[in-house]
Amino acid sequence: MQNDKKITTRKEDFSLWYQDVIQAADLAEHSPVKGCMVIKPTGYAIWENIEKILDEKIKEYNVENAYFPLFIPENFINREKEHVKGFAPEVAVVTHAGGKELKEPLIVRPTSETIMYETFSKWISSYRDLPLLINQWANVVRWELRPRLFLRTVEFLWQEGHTVHQSEKEADEFAKKMLNMYEDFAENYLAIPVIKGTKTEKEKFAGAEVTYTAEAMMQDGKALQTGTSHNLGQNFAKTFNIKYLDIDNKEKFAWQTSWGVSTRLVGALIMAHSDDSGLVLPPKIAPIQSVITCIYKNDDEKVKVVKYAEKIKNGLEKTGIRTKIDDRDIRFGEKLYYWEKKGVPVRVEVGPRDVDNGMIIYRRDDLTKKPYQKSVEVCVETIGKLLNEIQNNLYNRALEFQKKNTVEVDTLDEFKKAINDGKFVYAHWCGDTKVEEKIQEEFGATIRCISFDQKKEIGKCIYSGKESAGRVLFAKAY
Repeated sequence: MQNDKKITTRKEDFSLWYQDVIQAADLAEHSPVKGCMVIKPTGYAIWENIEKILDEKIKEYNVENAYFPLFIPENFINREKEHVKGFAPEVAVVTHAGGKELKEPLIVRPTSETIMYETFSKWISSYRDLPLLINQWANVVRWELRPRLFLRTVEFLWQEGHTVHQSEKEADEFAKKMLNMYEDFAENYLAIPVIKGTKTEKEKFAGAEVTYTAEAMMQDGKALQTGTSHNLGQNFAKTFNIKYLDIDNKEKFAWQTSWGVSTRLVGALIMAHSDDSGLVLPPKIAPIQSVITCIYKNDDEKVKVVKYAEKIKNGLEKTGIRTKIDDRDIRFGEKLYYWEKKGVPVRVEVGPRDVDNGMIIYRRDDLTKKPYQKSVEVCVETIGKLLNEIQNNLYNRALEFQKKNTVEVDTLDEFKKAINDGKFVYAHWCGDTKVEEKIQEEFGATIRCISFDQKKEIGKCIYSGKESAGRVLFAKAY
């Protein structure tokens, strides 16, 4: 049963607001297993739309789906030193199975590089086998100490792509293509603007040569990754003996990439767009794009109104608009609030008088939410245009917010104030990892990326005072 608890406002407590929106929209709940979550039908329907759209985009690059085991032999993980070092604190280990102690413990996958690459070494022998382009939709386990629904849970769902190439150039180009794909998805489907760039040595993926990232701003000013893509170089190829016989008849190590997104994108949607009334969803990703609420006082009126609603629904669905009729025998105000909390972009209302007059009343979820009236003859055209307007408005609103809350600073005092005010901050950094660590320790801010659009300008590091070649993007992050 849906909880009718009043939603905390964003200004009052953003973290509690986030939890309240998830509860009010009935997206997920905490599991009996500490740190895990139960994704409820509405939340899972959002993820299904994300999966469907991304899967089509991934396949446009000739990437094929496969599936690899959940369990990884411990020695596989231990082969790549940087990789195991990066994941060691989060790893879950199986030591007993079938009533017996295992001869070798099994790691519950935190990511699949090692189990996949052992297999890739058997699949690849010649340059004719390359490029190998594989994607997996799966669950992974990382032992989070401070779990939050969708953002950080012990188990989560994701997509992880892994590719093998003949050259460093080809691998790097493919890694960047995948980042561009994530940018396109975030901006044109999730309506979330992103800043692309390269991670620092400290922040890059464990075992990668280079990590590329797309960073988004949430309504509290914190950053959230909407996709990462890694140029793995030959690190894993040398560890797992992924070699190929080249056209010159010489044996060479391959070059690799990995890239992925997870159910954190659902959290990003909530924090980027939702308001104090509940969930707000971009139409392209919303499971239900329009709902028709039926208003009636008796059975005769119900029959009349529902028949009218079904005619509208059929017209909308013929144009591909995902539509639902709500003919439940509950108060109109309760229905209205129910779908507002669910984040349905367009809500249509029909009652006996509307049937007689050939009209509809509708509300849009992204603006004032006040009622508008239109003739039923133009209903399909009106709602189709309205969904496009809402999609564009949500993106433009998020972009304006990002720009308004992004600043450049030149001094440590300015930096401290901007970070505490919840801003994205472009500041000079000398490139020293120890300085990066001290900034994080003192101000809680990390370098989100060295932007691809970084201005080449000589300056002084805000912390060390040493020379800097350009500004990098700092922010507090999820």
